[in-house]
Amino acid sequence: MAVEVAEVVVRTGLGYGTGGRLMDVYRPTGTSAPAPAVLFWHGSGPDERDVLAPVARAAAERGLVVLVPDWHPDASDGGRTHLAESADFARRNVAGFGGDPDRIVLAGWSRGAKAAVGVAVRPAAFGDWRPGAVVGIAGAYGSAAPTTGTAPLDDLRRGDSLPPPVPVWLVHGTADPVVDVERSRELRTALEERGWPVSLDEVGTDHAGVIMTEYVLAHQRCLPSTAGHAVEAGSRTADVLARAAGSIAQHPRISQHPGVAQDSALRE
Repeated sequence: MAVEVAEVVVRTGLGYGTGGRLMDVYRPTGTSAPAPAVLFWHGSGPDERDVLAPVARAAAERGLVVLVPDWHPDASDGGRTHLAESADFARRNVAGFGGDPDRIVLAGWSRGAKAAVGVAVRPAAFGDWRPGAVVGIAGAYGSAAPTTGTAPLDDLRRGDSLPPPVPVWLVHGTADPVVDVERSRELRTALEERGWPVSLDEVGTDHAGVIMTEYVLAHQRCLPSTAGHAVEAGSRTADVLARAAGSIAQHPRISQHPGVAQDSALRE
């Protein structure tokens, strides 16, 4: 896809919630109308919002407001409180950053992907919030999501009381040694069987490259990468985030606010 690169302003270290967690916000400049927004959850390392910086910036260059919070997957509740507080902060404050509160994409990488997809298929366990679309990046979906306490695949396969669908966009590296690409294929099949709109982009990179990073053992952390496969894959991920934001306007709206009647099922 053709990419219009916008100037990006980054606000770092914004406090949210009751536990002193921090959040960074990436926003494009020069836009007159409210922009689609992305709440973007990192993976299993505690307080790793910086790991998502390269792809968050790339998404903001495509016209999105991107909010990236720290959270602690090793907290006693698996990080659920941090994730819920970050979602509440995003919904309440995104307009102040130039974002549209009615066009919020929920995205996650690795464990964050499972958390995001869990919200899509079992919103009742997460305060009944419905994001406009969900993006799962390099995730595995067969074990309990920190947002819901149940496995997204199990929720889909049971099929009872599933909510109206939202578009689900998946990205996975074909050379991922941490989470095999088959995990995203498995979720795609389960969503298709339930009639949910879903797409899967398979990219030629590994677990870190899909977010434009590489794992550096000396730092025990994913750091920005200039390797060709990572730059290409991270750009594809940013494209998917932009397409997911566009999909919200193309489908009948599902309310993002508890207590408001929901529209009929989506169609791809």
